[in-house]
This record gives sequence, structure tokens and C-alpha cells, in this order.
Amino acid sequence: MIDWSKIKVVILDRDGVINHDSDAYIKSAEEWIPISGSLQAIADLNKNFKVAIATNQSGIGRGYYDEEVLQKMHQKMSAMLSDKGGKIDLIEFCPHHPDDGCECRKPKTLMLENIAAYFDVDPREILFVGDSKSDYECAQSFDCNFALLLTGKGLKTLEKLAGKNILVEKSLAKLVEAIDK
Repeated sequence: MIDWSKIKVVILDRDGVINHDSDAYIKSAEEWIPISGSLQAIADLNKNFKVAIATNQSGIGRGYYDEEVLQKMHQKMSAMLSDKGGKIDLIEFCPHHPDDGCECRKPKTLMLENIAAYFDVDPREILFVGDSKSDYECAQSFDCNFALLLTGKGLKTLEKLAGKNILVEKSLAKLVEAIDK
């Protein structure tokens, strides 16, 4: 499976991996609520890896919120992470509507390319952690390691990816526990 000794950067999807997701979108800092154990898991990841986020935020392109509100969500996340001794080293997000045809929206790989360039790492030195089929397809296209979490859309995604040889964990906290063993 994954050779942990080669991993230098862990890239996390945001909604459904770090915080609870909503089909109605996360539209405010108040609606941004971390999944139990996820912030401590990130703080634990910080001990051995650089940690980045790659997140589609089409709510901006749909007009549900703006980049200022997104920054407030990320400030809340950063403050809560800081309380646990953790941090996010880099955040990449796609603000576009799915119909915009941009190059950054997952499953396209531009966000992962930008993160790899920022940290000067090869795709095989990256673990991308997500809960959706587009996260999986993005990792496959970029040729990096992938872990599927069963939080967020993960259970539905697991059904869609049946038969694929992928690492599956119940949550980010459980994934980090498995890495530490």
C-alpha cells in the first residue's frame, strides 16, 4: 500500500474530511464545525508532514458566500487548530462553479500541482486524503497516494469505488492512528 517513509506532504480535502459537510454548503464560519478528532489529527500530522488543503468551494461561484467569508472559515479553523498545537501549511481552493470549465476544480489536478510545486515534492511523496470520487480521481490523475475517509460523502464514495485497491479509514483521526503504528 503506502510507503509512509516516502510521504512528505499530506493534502486534505476540507468539507467531509476536516469539518462536517452539508448538501446545502458550508456558508459561514458559524456553519464550519470540525469533525470530532480531526483537528488533533492534523496537529499530530504536523509532527511528521507538511499539511495542505485542496478544496472545491463552488459555493463562491454559485453566489452563496464570497472569498471573505471563506477566509473567515479558514481563520476559525486555524485558530481552533492552533489551540491543539496544529496548523495548515498551505490552502488551495477552487472558487469556480462546476460549469465554469476551470483548470483547478477537482478532479482536475491544478491544486495538487500547485501544492507539490510549493513544497518541491514529487506526486509519490504526497498522500491526498478525501471523501469523494472527485478526490480519488484527482489523486489518480496526479499519480499520488490516496486515502478515502468514510466521513462526509465517504460511505457513498466507497460504494462507487467498489473493487478499487484503496486505503480506507473511518475518519482522519483513525487514519492518523494507523500511520502512527
